[in-house]
Amino acid sequence: MNKNSEVARKMSYSIDLRKRVVDYVENGGRIAQAAGLFQVGMATIYRWLGRTDLRATQVKRRKRKLDWQALEKDVKENPDARLIDRAKKFGVRPSAISYAFKEMKITRKKKNFVTRRETEKQE
Repeated sequence: MNKNSEVARKMSYSIDLRKRVVDYVENGGRIAQAAGLFQVGMATIYRWLGRTDLRATQVKRRKRKLDWQALEKDVKENPDARLIDRAKKFGVRPSAISYAFKEMKITRKKKNFVTRRETEKQE
């Protein structure tokens, strides 16, 4: 994957470009030629041809169920609580808590304790 295709994927195409590509194809141009000429993917051109409105689609984002500020406060108040206990408390799945911790850069507490057997062996 080259740098240009990564940039194109992140940005939406202008309406002017979309109209020019669709007009080119509708006036007898081939889709493969339009893709090369306008530096647009063939699948994108097919998608545009099937639309009535050429404006970019708005992605709807859902509202998150988990309040991250409350979760962060809970971590400070109860540092030893398990993921499953936090999930029950907030009414979500443990994977949601784990995802939030990863995004918030909160790592699990790693205890370094020695078992009785290991201390008996050393004596």
